[in-house]
Amino acid sequence: MSNVLRLAMVDPNDSTREELKNTLLGVNSVWLEAESSRYEFFADIVGQTTPDIGIVAIDADATKAVELLHKLRDTSPECSILVISSSTDGQLILQAMRAGAKEFLTRPVSIEELVTALERITNQHGGRDSGHVQGCQVLAVAGATGGVGATSLAVNIGCALAADGGNSVAYIDLDLSLGDADVFLDTIPDYTIVDVVQNLSRLDFTLLKRSMTKHASGLYLLPRPVQLQDIPLVTPDALQRVLGLLKATFSHVIIDLSKAYTSVDMAAIESANRMLLVTQLDLPSLRNVVRLLMSFEEIPGLKEKVHVVVNRVGLDSGQISMKKAQETIGREIFWQLPNDYRVMVEMRNNGVPLIEQAPRAGITQSIVTLAEELSGADKPETGSTAENKGRWLSFWGKAKAKNSD
Repeated sequence: MSNVLRLAMVDPNDSTREELKNTLLGVNSVWLEAESSRYEFFADIVGQTTPDIGIVAIDADATKAVELLHKLRDTSPECSILVISSSTDGQLILQAMRAGAKEFLTRPVSIEELVTALERITNQHGGRDSGHVQGCQVLAVAGATGGVGATSLAVNIGCALAADGGNSVAYIDLDLSLGDADVFLDTIPDYTIVDVVQNLSRLDFTLLKRSMTKHASGLYLLPRPVQLQDIPLVTPDALQRVLGLLKATFSHVIIDLSKAYTSVDMAAIESANRMLLVTQLDLPSLRNVVRLLMSFEEIPGLKEKVHVVVNRVGLDSGQISMKKAQETIGREIFWQLPNDYRVMVEMRNNGVPLIEQAPRAGITQSIVTLAEELSGADKPETGSTAENKGRWLSFWGKAKAKNSD
């Protein structure tokens, strides 16, 4: 349970308490340790269960609730307090904050607001085990041009992450015109991203998961629209709301971008923690990498998220050298994937991820190691794993990578 944020909550109102409880139960990164319907008992409950965060709904009796906040501050200072109320009275908010509340949310509380508040408390104030609590990691994957293997990489990273029982992984196919992640996974989805955005007003954890297709690997897929006419329904605002729920529900979200870099793609990139820009060692691809990096400089903080991944390294058809490629793009290569065209074609045609189709292949091991690095997993460094980690560490300036001449 070390990766889970432990909560306790009090709300004398049965209906709102049950509503909040159901919301919290759908968030994988939290554990509801205890709940109470009486302000008088909650301080003892917190003392006995020692949660990281206590949630106090104060509408039933604001005076008693504020007294409880004072008591919790004195008796359980290690427990951070989140207050929820339907009131927007500034005086009440001030009283709650002075009494020790770290965050104050006004009802109705959206899931995005709740999760964001919990993350702020964890990051800024620190619960008892806050150093071990991990938020959702959002990874965007895009190609510098078509055919460089971006979808192949995104799908196989997602399946590699999902193979770890401690992860819950969602995959969004944002190539809204020609996305084919469902083909790579040999699935026939019942719903698409359009079905989700058309039901945003009533979207919750349960409906969201029911709208996604679960692959045998454990990966949850949200595919592109069926009809081209439906593409305009997927807007940047709608995507942000969907991502908000996905981030609250899953430990990892993989976003497979289109090659058009539309406003929807850019919203996804800005929401991501990292972006993998996939290229090959040919002039058109590297030229596009330079163009994209120059464009990303216009948006603060965006260029720093981008990690360049070179696919099909070792192809014998007159590739540009790795050294020349790095000089061209002006930055280190984050990861190198070996050329194994036969294995990749078999994987794509069979609709079976590499970890099942060819678990011992070099390309599989490289992608699995990359997934471990992206998720922060602590694995032994041997063979190709240590070599790839050397490249990763060199990107951060912690070691010097060896690059091809």
